[in-house]
Amino acid sequence: MNYLIEQSFEKGYVLLAEDSLVQAKKLKRFFDTRKIRAVACKDGQEALAQARQQKPDLIISDVMMPVMDGYEFCRKVKEDEALRDVPFILLTSLGDPMDIIKGLQAGADNFITKPYEDAYLMSRISYLIANRHVRRMGSGDMSIEIVFQNQKFEINSDKKQILDLLLSVYEAAISRNEELIKTQRRLEELNANLKDANQELESFARTVSHDLRSPLSGIIGLTELLKDDYSSALDEDAISFLESILISSKNMQQLVNDLLGYSRSASLEIHLQKIDLTLMAKKTVEELTNLTYRKEYEVTIDEGMEIMADRPLIRIVMNNLIENSLKYSQKKEKPEIHIGKEVKNDKTIFFVKDNGSGFDMDKAENLFRPFIRLHNQTEFDGTGVGLSTVKRIIDRHGGQIWFDSATDKGTTFWFSL
Repeated sequence: MNYLIEQSFEKGYVLLAEDSLVQAKKLKRFFDTRKIRAVACKDGQEALAQARQQKPDLIISDVMMPVMDGYEFCRKVKEDEALRDVPFILLTSLGDPMDIIKGLQAGADNFITKPYEDAYLMSRISYLIANRHVRRMGSGDMSIEIVFQNQKFEINSDKKQILDLLLSVYEAAISRNEELIKTQRRLEELNANLKDANQELESFARTVSHDLRSPLSGIIGLTELLKDDYSSALDEDAISFLESILISSKNMQQLVNDLLGYSRSASLEIHLQKIDLTLMAKKTVEELTNLTYRKEYEVTIDEGMEIMADRPLIRIVMNNLIENSLKYSQKKEKPEIHIGKEVKNDKTIFFVKDNGSGFDMDKAENLFRPFIRLHNQTEFDGTGVGLSTVKRIIDRHGGQIWFDSATDKGTTFWFSL
């Protein structure tokens, strides 16, 4: 077929209208490698002048061009008695159904959608060359009126042109559909692999966390016994060593518990129910200030906060956010915590705000990733898993969570469900 095409253009040439220098060179090289002369013009007006000066054997034109676009160029070619039998191919992305109507109105013989393969371009050219005698015999001009998108359009093309153009559009659609099907299958495979990997990771995290809890509890228990029952027989260094063992073991125990909570947050079923968030916040503050954070905090909790959510999961969210506020504001002379809600654009947003140590926003890009911490362990203890769990729970509720902070000026976490 390549030989037949080369023979067809032995004495003639192909006219190219393309404003993109890259695309024009690509087309030019396509024909040069096949020993077919091609002349490239930067817009429709320049190409029309070239066509009238020397009639081409084939015209390939981009649709979007300055000065004169591809549709107008095609229409003027088809209106010219001396040029109307020249096969005209339009290059387009076919992003709008109106492209087809405009192509029919202009009298184009074929569409080629971008991006295209060389083999496909060759097949379209081969088809037009092989059938040009049929087009010349033609059935004469015809005029039909169609209604598309509530507008009337008059199409002046012969039957062969209309059929060729519609077939090329159909062929392009089939090709794109096949590509989409292949892509969809590939995505389904990747999603399945990702799901399996996530399940294996969650299972691994649960297993490791569960298997670590028992020996850790034993280490902590025996260390506490040594410290309580044998402290009189130990010197200060030995007691200090036991204290270090206890601190490290309890930190590891907290990390294991946090990892277990993080892994469970992805698999637990969500049961939505009406929750009094005000009451939950009050109980959480009471528990945390009684057990761990005994400083005199000024805590404000807005009344009337209600949500539809999963109670156990939202309790984890509130516990993490409130504990963070208490922890990171405990070194302030007058620590203040505000747990409340506000309405923006008819949407209720909840927040936990403190005047604590805060952090540099420029360093907080990955704050919701596991093990990311913005403070040293010596300043504030923690595992860096809590906010990751919070983010996952909020995501599972179809909500959003975001934050704002400044060093030594406090932090606010907002979330919506």
